[in-house]
Amino acid sequence: MTTTRREGVADPVSGGGHASRPRPRPAADDTVPTDATLARELLDGLAEAVVTTDPRGLVTLVNAMAVELLPELTPGTVLPLATVPALAEAARSGAESFETEHRGRRLRGTRRALRGPGCAWYVRDVTEEHARTDALLAERARTAFLARAGSRLGLSLHREQTLRTAVTLAVPYLADVAVAVHRPPPPAPADADPAWVRFVDGDPAPVGGTGPAGLTGSVPGLAEALDGDRTDASPWLDAELSDLGPLLPAGFGRPGTVLVTPMIGAGGAAGALIMVRRTGRTGFDQRDIEVAREFAARAGAALATAELYGEQTHLARVLQASLLPPELPDIPGAVLAGGYRAAGDSLRIGGDFYDVSRTPDGGTFALGDVCGKGVGAAVLTGRVRQSLQTLRLVEQRPLELMALLNRALFDAPDAARRSQFTTLLLGTCTSRPDGGLTLRVAGGGHPSPLVVGPDGQVRTAVVGGMPVGALSNARFVEVRIDLAPGELLLAYTDGVTEARGGPGAIEMFGEHRLRQAVASGAGLPPRVMVDRLLQLVDEWLDGQGHDDIAMLAVAAAPSA
Repeated sequence: MTTTRREGVADPVSGGGHASRPRPRPAADDTVPTDATLARELLDGLAEAVVTTDPRGLVTLVNAMAVELLPELTPGTVLPLATVPALAEAARSGAESFETEHRGRRLRGTRRALRGPGCAWYVRDVTEEHARTDALLAERARTAFLARAGSRLGLSLHREQTLRTAVTLAVPYLADVAVAVHRPPPPAPADADPAWVRFVDGDPAPVGGTGPAGLTGSVPGLAEALDGDRTDASPWLDAELSDLGPLLPAGFGRPGTVLVTPMIGAGGAAGALIMVRRTGRTGFDQRDIEVAREFAARAGAALATAELYGEQTHLARVLQASLLPPELPDIPGAVLAGGYRAAGDSLRIGGDFYDVSRTPDGGTFALGDVCGKGVGAAVLTGRVRQSLQTLRLVEQRPLELMALLNRALFDAPDAARRSQFTTLLLGTCTSRPDGGLTLRVAGGGHPSPLVVGPDGQVRTAVVGGMPVGALSNARFVEVRIDLAPGELLLAYTDGVTEARGGPGAIEMFGEHRLRQAVASGAGLPPRVMVDRLLQLVDEWLDGQGHDDIAMLAVAAAPSA
């Protein structure tokens, strides 16, 4: 083989030396079958209905799928007058597409102009496509509902509010009426009539009630749901109005479909949810039942959490009532005032405390700081205060009382394991003929109190001693402090001086600022002095976290 060059391109040469040339591609019209039978087979094999019309709108051809989907259309039919309304309207108006329900199927059609006169309509059955789309949208709606319900139910930690939220959320998505039936929590007796909360679509708010006594037996499935029956929930068809009458609003009429499902919590059934649909509304299908059961389970978990929170709140209030600083008694010849701030604990209890008791010749007082903070420290605080109250029955002298308290705390079974101790000031106060007070104060490793005179001079009443409950052979110190009329003694915990705040939010309040604040309040009554100091510390902290704070101010009663 030889080659010749033409315009720089080498072409192969064969045979008689004639260069071979590319064969021309057939025209588009040449690919269309000319065999009418073959063309018909191709049209009838399409999954779409094909309807062709001439310029006058007369149907000229329908394929097999068109015969199946649109049997009303035959050759010669005037399409704008056909008994397929959506297609006829599209033909009359010149629309390019239509979508309609026809003979139980969802059809979607588009018009295409033909090269010759006339046009063709291509119609597709989109029933299954729509069903899948509707199912997807429904599933998204269910998922969104359960997510919203879980979020709303999780916001409430109160039992009644959780029940009201549950019935409100169920309407109208799951039912026209939702009723949560539950047994009243303790201290209600076990045989108390069941209580219920109901919400009806259109009502402004849920309503509640109790009974009647035979309610659980009159509504099929309710007793089983309240007992925590975990069998598959099923709709109750043709519910009798007489059975549901006490739970339905006046004028609701005969219920259509009723679904009863338990609200299961961690400890069993927390209640039962009754969902009622009106007559004429579609009944509960299997997916509705599954969603209702999942919703009821979430409501049950939220209700169980709310009940647990309620129990803990009740216990916390009992603990709080026993541990909060008490009202101070009147002490002859003396005026006392206390101040307290817990370390940001929601229960408002902590490890700092003060206590005052009246005696035949005056009174005793105590101010202490338990190691730690929060509930753990509050428990030891309660033990210290209870021990002091008991030991005061046999001993009131500060130094001897401190030694007895140390022995009692150190001998506690869990003292060594918990390594807890207390810094403490114990004192007695008796009035003097000159109107002043004599204080005897025993120290147990606590910051020494301050004494401020009417002239603003501040001095430290050094006490000292070792913490209480830390060592079996701890040593303590007792001092005598004489308060002249107009003088004031301030005992405080280290939460005051160690409070961090100020411009940099890290500087401690410090003893220097405390002494300045006490000096500037010279001559103030104990109550006013304590309130003023607490306000200054709060301003210094500016909302930041802090340790427990306690103060106790003692002054001679003003002369009459």
